[in-house]
Formats: sequence, structure tokens, C-alpha cells
Amino acid sequence: MLNIASFAAGLVFGLGLILSGMANPAKVLGFLDLAGAWDPSLALVMAGAIAVGLGAFTFAKGRTRSLLGAEMRLPTARDIDRRLVGGSLLFGVGWGVAGFCPGPALVALGMGQGQAVVFVVAMLAGMGLYEGLQRRQSRQLRELRP
Repeated sequence: MLNIASFAAGLVFGLGLILSGMANPAKVLGFLDLAGAWDPSLALVMAGAIAVGLGAFTFAKGRTRSLLGAEMRLPTARDIDRRLVGGSLLFGVGWGVAGFCPGPALVALGMGQGQAVVFVVAMLAGMGLYEGLQRRQSRQLRELRP
């Protein structure tokens, strides 16, 4: 049942991205072009997403299990550190340059958009590079400990 619910949630999310225009990089870039022909329509999409998320997280905070019985694993980190700021900046620059963020890029890939292929390949390469660097750093820290 959990897999069916996960699939349904992903399908609704993907359809929402298509209908809102978030899977269209030209619309996203139009939203980010504050000095040019600014398209504010995605601000409404973001406001709606924040409202839904706020309600869902408020409901979830009081629970130990999901409605389907899975363990609730909510984020616990509250610190704003260099890694968070750097990652946010990198994410924002990537979004501004490509007009995609990960979710809409996967939807656009499924829709057969060629530029999504380039973005997803670069995204996966970046994720692989990050994992490799993290493993290397962990290995070096283990070697330093007696």
C-alpha cells in the first residue's frame, strides 16, 4: 500500500509541476527575470506549495507514524552553516542558469525535453562527485583517528 501511495503522490506532484509550468524552463526563467519581462505567476505556485507544506508539516509534527503506518522521519537540523548556504547558492545558480530544479527536471525528462537530459546528467554527476568527496573525507578522518 505504501508503494501505491508513493506512486500516487509522485504522479500528482508531477502533474502539478506540468500544469503550473514549473517543468517549462522558459516559464521559470521568466519568473527569475526581475529586470526584464517578469512573469510573477510562479510566485502563486510557490505560495500554494508553502501553504500546503506548512499544513502538512504542522499535522505531521504531532505524529510518530504516517497515515499508512510508516515511521515519521522529519528533518531535525536547525543550524544555518556554511554548507547549507553554499548548497543553497549552488542550487539557486543552477536553477537560474538552467531553468530547472531536480523535480521538474525529472518531469521534463519524462516528457522528452532534450535540455532536461543535459540537466539530469549534470545533476547526477554532481551528486556522484559529492558522494565520492564525502566518502574520501570520511576515509581520511578514519585514518587520522588512532
